[in-house]
Amino acid sequence: MSKDDAPINVTILDKEYLITCEEEERESLRTAVDYLNQKMLELKKSGSVIGSERIAVMTALNITNELLAYKKENQDYNFKIDSTLKRLQGKINEALARDKQIDIVDIENPVSQGG
Repeated sequence: MSKDDAPINVTILDKEYLITCEEEERESLRTAVDYLNQKMLELKKSGSVIGSERIAVMTALNITNELLAYKKENQDYNFKIDSTLKRLQGKINEALARDKQIDIVDIENPVSQGG
């Protein structure tokens, strides 16, 4: 345990837990605890699951499902961005190649200046 590690009390589904974390992780931990507690309370209030352990497992499954759906959505989004960037890079390369060909033609066939 480093100097910055200190235990903090958190409450999840009316039970207190002492968790050690670094100072810079505390806000993130509290946000995670709040989210988990909210999800567990929603499931408990629904009455569809009874017992703390079952509520914890079902909540973990629900959050895991959310995470996997988010990852899939993010992968699809990244694939679309990559495809768009490749298409744009191809267009840029084509435009640069045409511009280079035009420069070569201009050098080989200079237009005579009026005189």
